[in-house]
Amino acid sequence: MKVGEDVSGAVLNRLRRAQGQLTGVIAMIEAGRDCKDVVTQLAAVSRALDRAGFKIIASGMRQCLADSDADAPPMSEEELEKLFLALA
Repeated sequence: MKVGEDVSGAVLNRLRRAQGQLTGVIAMIEAGRDCKDVVTQLAAVSRALDRAGFKIIASGMRQCLADSDADAPPMSEEELEKLFLALA
């Protein structure tokens, strides 16, 4: 499964944002910040990663439906389901 340039740009932006948030969480823990604040930011990182993964999977589903003649065989429904559930 290849990710299109438009999708990869959006995914990379989300991942870079999540990376920045994670760096912030690490700094918060090192500074001894309040547990509630740390967990709130950690949840935001988790959501950002999930959204990036879902974007990749959605793109793959679209490709599997549209590119049935591609060099590589399309992913099966079971393979796509397994990928989707890995993020759930």
